[in-house]
Amino acid sequence: MPWTLPSRPSRRSLLAGAAGVAGAALLTGCSDDRPAGGESGIPLERRMREAAVRDSARLLERYDATAADHPALAARLAPLRAAVAAHSAALALPPAGSRSPSASPTGGTGAAAPSAGGEPVPPKPAEALTALADAERSLSEARTIDLAGAPGELARMLASVAACGAVHAYLLTSTPGATS
Repeated sequence: MPWTLPSRPSRRSLLAGAAGVAGAALLTGCSDDRPAGGESGIPLERRMREAAVRDSARLLERYDATAADHPALAARLAPLRAAVAAHSAALALPPAGSRSPSASPTGGTGAAAPSAGGEPVPPKPAEALTALADAERSLSEARTIDLAGAPGELARMLASVAACGAVHAYLLTSTPGATS
């Protein structure tokens, strides 16, 4: 009996393909700091870190706005906001051995710039938590995509911060104290 192709790929072939893609993404993360395409002369890692810090600052603004509009949520949001602030500080640090005298661990003045065109906080607390979870999820997905082109250490950090963002999204939409 002649061999025929299966009508759909097997789970094993899908997993093997996914592993190959993930491996390729990790290998591209081990590149040097030369700017891609001759862009601006600023090293790739520095540009990526600055963008990540800006994204974290916008997320911190969303946490602050949500806590201000819904004070009853402030205690629930505080540990998640603190983690986002810690991620921002960690992303702002230059890699070990290349600390420049002008680099600041807070990525600048230490105060986030006002949000230009930031989305309004929904009026209901549950909707506000969902909107914040959506922002965490979107940033987590963007960082997951970005890590494929990031230099080694930054790729690992972005992966870790993206995973944390996914957990934050889950925690923001789960019922506190509920058991599964």
